[in-house]
Amino acid sequence: MAASLLRRCTALLALLAAAVALVLVAPASAASADPEGGTKKLRITLENAAKGYDAAKTRLANSKKRQKQLTEALKRSETNATALTSQVNEVATRVYQMGRVNTISLLLGSGSANNFMERLQSLDMLAKMDSGTLAGYRNEIETAKKAKTALDAEVIEQQRQVNVMAKKKREAELALAEVGGGAAGGFVDPDSAAAKPAPRNSDGSWPKESCTVKDPTSSGCITPRTLHAYQEAQAAGFKRYTVCFSERSSGEHPKGRACDHSAASGGFENSAATGGDKTYGDRLAAFYVKNAGELGVMYVIWYRQIWMPSTGWRAYSAGGGPAAVHTNHVHLSML
Repeated sequence: MAASLLRRCTALLALLAAAVALVLVAPASAASADPEGGTKKLRITLENAAKGYDAAKTRLANSKKRQKQLTEALKRSETNATALTSQVNEVATRVYQMGRVNTISLLLGSGSANNFMERLQSLDMLAKMDSGTLAGYRNEIETAKKAKTALDAEVIEQQRQVNVMAKKKREAELALAEVGGGAAGGFVDPDSAAAKPAPRNSDGSWPKESCTVKDPTSSGCITPRTLHAYQEAQAAGFKRYTVCFSERSSGEHPKGRACDHSAASGGFENSAATGGDKTYGDRLAAFYVKNAGELGVMYVIWYRQIWMPSTGWRAYSAGGGPAAVHTNHVHLSML
């Protein structure tokens, strides 16, 4: 009897211990669950890679603009210097032929005070003309020399930025290897509407923004650039249920730099989009990709694929349900 009671007590204690373990573990598991799939580390790496790539791309574009301006300046200086060459040769010949003695003889042989003054003025004018010609020639030569030096520096700068872009591309590819990362077909729509460009700085870079404007999809806030992208998508006909700001432990949503667009017309469904809903998601993803440069898109995730400016479309096989693998919504992250 005692042995039987002991066995029942032991079994009861085991069940109690298991229940306690479930209670303790379950909240921690829920807290670490990521509705977007992937990991916090992955998103941080992708953000750093995307921002670094975009900054290098902007610097490269600016360098190419300066290179074009310098090339035009060099061409003008060389053309002007060539045009002045004949005049410089004339000055050199005149100086050689006249010399100091001939100049004095010319003045002494003037015959009268008036003739002397006229010849003196002529020589003075000639000297000024010669001086101006030589100064102009030297200036054009110096300008051309500086332009060539600056052009060489721009070539070095461009190679440096190309190297940075390649490095950031590689960082993104290595990070995406965690969730598949292989080349993917992607989503392209040649009929995608053109979005109005978001404001940029004078150097072509994106202004630093924070969560300062009211989010029309929630009670939270988003950045001005995110709002612009959302409004452009709406204007292009993508008006299905969307949520941008949301409280999360990581990612762009709590920063107001991301939006989730439901593929289904009735809102987020716990199933993969098919038929017209799938087509809607395909077209929306293609819209954001086509207008990435105008809107400031960092990346787009849709139907187990992710697009970044540096990598193009890549596989995104994060584990989980439709939300985690993005088969029920299009995810947009902004720079």
